[in-house]
Amino acid sequence: MIRRVRFVATVAIVLGLSVGAIACSSNEEANNTYDRSIILDVRTPEEFAAGHLDGAILVDIKDPSFDTKLAALDPAVSYVVYCRSGNRSAQAVERMKAAGFSDLTDLGSLENASSETGIAIVQG
Repeated sequence: MIRRVRFVATVAIVLGLSVGAIACSSNEEANNTYDRSIILDVRTPEEFAAGHLDGAILVDIKDPSFDTKLAALDPAVSYVVYCRSGNRSAQAVERMKAAGFSDLTDLGSLENASSETGIAIVQG
């Protein structure tokens, strides 16, 4: 029994270190300060499907449930927000501040967000 527990603990440690190494190498590719932030795309689902930052979460500011979706997010986490031109991301950041979020970065447009973070634009 003790041997099994040690084996499971060893596997867990090895897997944890492997996942950490993979995460570090991905973060090194981004080479910026946004690697620990959650990326929010506040455009429409159609715009998101046409191209978005890899790993971004869609929270459409035009959706009537936008504030409800914000309430489900952790206000203690760092967020990077972008849209098409910067208008909706600025509005989203203001609404997030009013909801108690404090660690927010408005990166404006999709292209600027990609350039600033080093994260690729993907489709789908």
